[in-house]
Amino acid sequence: MSIVTLFVDTSDEKVSSERRFDKGLTISQLKYKLEPITGIPYSTQKIDLYQGNALQGTLDDENRMLGSYPVEDYMRLHVTDTNPHRVKNQYTDVSLVDKFELTEEEYERRSDTVRAFKERNKLGRFSDEAAAKEDAIERAYEEAASNIKVGDRCEIDSDEQTATRRGTVRFVGETKFQSGLWVGIQYDEPLGKNDGSVQGERYFTCPPKYGGFVRPTKVKVGDFPEEELSLTDDELEEM
Repeated sequence: MSIVTLFVDTSDEKVSSERRFDKGLTISQLKYKLEPITGIPYSTQKIDLYQGNALQGTLDDENRMLGSYPVEDYMRLHVTDTNPHRVKNQYTDVSLVDKFELTEEEYERRSDTVRAFKERNKLGRFSDEAAAKEDAIERAYEEAASNIKVGDRCEIDSDEQTATRRGTVRFVGETKFQSGLWVGIQYDEPLGKNDGSVQGERYFTCPPKYGGFVRPTKVKVGDFPEEELSLTDDELEEM
């Protein structure tokens, strides 16, 4: 017998696949081949043959060969599960799979992880070069922070995405949301991301969207008065 190329799909399992089958297969043998493809057990499969969206018939005689039906290349086998009580999507829904999870502390204690391997062999961020670079960055943060104190007026270095911002220093120190030194700023305008708190921890208080945190190396302290907006009389009437 010859080989035929067919599309296999289902509704419940959301499976769609292109497969090749021997026309000499009996429908019973075909069902066994479809079970690992669709996730539908052999005993509860109903197989309909389609040409596009037009139903050509149901492959319901398990003793007949596939080639005895009017099957041609690129037709579609639509497989339906006739068991209404079976748990659907157990082959495709990863939320149904029990997962092995570790806390950060448990992961740290294990010696058979990728992180442990990199640490032993000083690879990636655990290499001497990476450690030296990290130390240099931390020293730069410490040096910059030593010249910044709460209450200082400041200007924040801009980048391609953001304009230069001015504000007042409200916090200098370490935080819980990320390691290292940070400077909390109350901006003159609502250009920030918070109100002085991050992830439920408060570091200072200011109006919403006026607060932000940046690394000390991005902060320039000095005589930076609030910039006045130059508005016309018409614009002032619209405020």
